[in-house]
Amino acid sequence: MNIEATNLGKRFQRDWIFRGLTRVFRPGSATAVLGPNGAGKSTLLNTISGQLLPTEGTLTYTLAGHPVAVEDVPHYLAYAAPYLELLEELTLLELLQFHTRFKPLQPGVSLDRLIGIMYLEKGRHQLVREFSSGMKQRLKLGLALYAAAPLLLLDEPTTNLDATGVAWYQEHVQATRAGRTLLLSSNVPAEYAFCDEELLVTDFQKR
Repeated sequence: MNIEATNLGKRFQRDWIFRGLTRVFRPGSATAVLGPNGAGKSTLLNTISGQLLPTEGTLTYTLAGHPVAVEDVPHYLAYAAPYLELLEELTLLELLQFHTRFKPLQPGVSLDRLIGIMYLEKGRHQLVREFSSGMKQRLKLGLALYAAAPLLLLDEPTTNLDATGVAWYQEHVQATRAGRTLLLSSNVPAEYAFCDEELLVTDFQKR
């Protein structure tokens, strides 16, 4: 998906979170959205995803040369963030069956294969609420990374992951990034070292 931001700005009450952002995010690119905690990285991702409307400026989405309306962006979006909730009253298998009805997996990736990729075989019939925080994060990432979605947004992707989990993330984000438009919010270099572009939110903070 191609995303063109023109003079984009977001304000809450009188405070501008960012302003005057003009940028094109192209298929195959991986952009690290950087800045200190509280700088507005998540707000920018949520604006680009269409979950928040910009205060000023425009966002234009195209896919294979065809325009995409902002209300249709969720159909093409995979998103993983610590603040996004899982349906914890379901078992892992039930959650995957439900989720993939709305967000299919990439071709060749079955539910069984995804469970194996996430190293969650023993939790197949376990309630998600009984998972550790690291297991839940692997689940969120697995659903996003292996979704058949051309736009991938990741917010602080290694939250709650130990060193083994971080290595898992690094392997699978690389394995699934080809051809997608990827934006990654972080201030941890190990999360975004593979990115080919950077965007510093504080460069667009005008009061």
